[in-house]
Amino acid sequence: MTYDLCIIGAGVGGGALAHALAPTGKRILLLNRLGSLPREAENWDPKKLFTEDRYKADERWTDDATGDLFRPGMYYWLGGNTKVYGSALLRNRPEDFEALQTLDGLSPAWPISYADLAPFYDQAEAVYHVHGNRGADPFEPPADGPFPHAPIPHDARIAEVAEGLRRQGVNAFDLPMGVRYSHETPGAGPFILRETFDAMGRAAFDGFPDLLHLKADAETATVLPATAHDNVDLVTGADVTRIVTDASGRTVTHVEAVVDGEPVTFHADVFALCAGAVNSAALLLRSASDAHPDGLANRSGAVGRHFMRHVTSKFYTIASGTPNPTRFQKTLAVNDFYFGVPGDPEWENVPLGHIHLMGKHAGWQILQDLPHGALTPEEADQIAAHSVDWWVQSEDLPLADNRITLGPEGGIRVRYTETNRRAQEHLMDRLEHALRRIGFDRFLRVPMPLAVVNHQCGTCRMGTAPSDSVVDPVGRAHDLTNLYIADASVFPSSAATNPTLTIAANAFRVGEHLDTEVWT
Repeated sequence: MTYDLCIIGAGVGGGALAHALAPTGKRILLLNRLGSLPREAENWDPKKLFTEDRYKADERWTDDATGDLFRPGMYYWLGGNTKVYGSALLRNRPEDFEALQTLDGLSPAWPISYADLAPFYDQAEAVYHVHGNRGADPFEPPADGPFPHAPIPHDARIAEVAEGLRRQGVNAFDLPMGVRYSHETPGAGPFILRETFDAMGRAAFDGFPDLLHLKADAETATVLPATAHDNVDLVTGADVTRIVTDASGRTVTHVEAVVDGEPVTFHADVFALCAGAVNSAALLLRSASDAHPDGLANRSGAVGRHFMRHVTSKFYTIASGTPNPTRFQKTLAVNDFYFGVPGDPEWENVPLGHIHLMGKHAGWQILQDLPHGALTPEEADQIAAHSVDWWVQSEDLPLADNRITLGPEGGIRVRYTETNRRAQEHLMDRLEHALRRIGFDRFLRVPMPLAVVNHQCGTCRMGTAPSDSVVDPVGRAHDLTNLYIADASVFPSSAATNPTLTIAANAFRVGEHLDTEVWT
């Protein structure tokens, strides 16, 4: 069978594209490396997840700078990395689509604007059941209406911290989150996850699969609704190894895959690559041919280049005299310093980044983040009992030498130099200053290692010039007539917000283009 569209990868981009086009009646094939992550008691067992890496991909990438192997934080189940994400769903700011000067260099402009994505952000927020409070973040981008659902209420300790920060002039706001309160009433009724965590005596959300399927991940929000249509076929256990063109090299004819250990070929009129920034680039490089000797769609030499992953840290902030019994902690964020520090001559026009709460960490998790012997288990438990745990992220610049390449045996190699670290340290300085004034007295900063690649982007950047970009502004490869890319690999810059909502919005935009411009 020849399909109208073959989508490679059922994560955020592939799921959104399938969801957008399923109602058209076109024959759509969705390929994914694994099936659904098992729903089992181990989903909420922290030792199984974070010590034994139960669901993580069993593969090793190479740090090009050192030659060391590392196990990346990658999940290839339906829904991809969103199976264990924390569901924070934020829009990029309009300025993020424009050229923006950061501390360590210029963040480039996108060939599309915020206005081009705005209606698709609306669509993505609806599909992902986003709960938030429009206007609570005074620095948020414009939107035509409210969030689909009201914000998740803070637990008592987090409400107290939010009010304390506001007294210090920091606009702490309700973090937009993609969850359902229940299957029947996504935006109303009791928050079952919080009630469940209270019964369990621990939180199991941020970094965990969701046993109840209330987390709005890519599988539950887009893949399952799309595959409910008779015209959408899903093949799991499909490891796509090569994208093949005709003799001219201008048209993709089929993809080669290994399905349950057997070689299989899939044909379609249009192909969409949505395997994630690292694996999309790697697949294009592995698809080199006589017509494309440096890799498919790589006339520019940009495939694999401009790799970004955000500059990220965990920031444990401890008020020794005040316990934090919160179960569902991830409800609060700060964007006051996203574009700089007003009134500070040195930092006024220097973007610093975004801050939001993480899921509540236990003492043994804090121990894992710190050098061996830095704390005793008892000290770590005491810190966990009083800590409020933040995730801090800053914009990562798309350096041409930060890139994905293939080793002699085809393995993935990552070359990466971090940028804007000093800006992130100052961002934590600003939050620490405000928190000290409301009773916090100890702070632990933990920069994230290279293996944390959950915000990967940039390796197949979009642009108007085939000489320095891989795809055009609607996601079609410059070098091919029928290959589109609809994941974070097309991002020209990383901004400082979580990428999920932007990936979904852009994939919905690509879907509209296919429906109205290609198939009409």
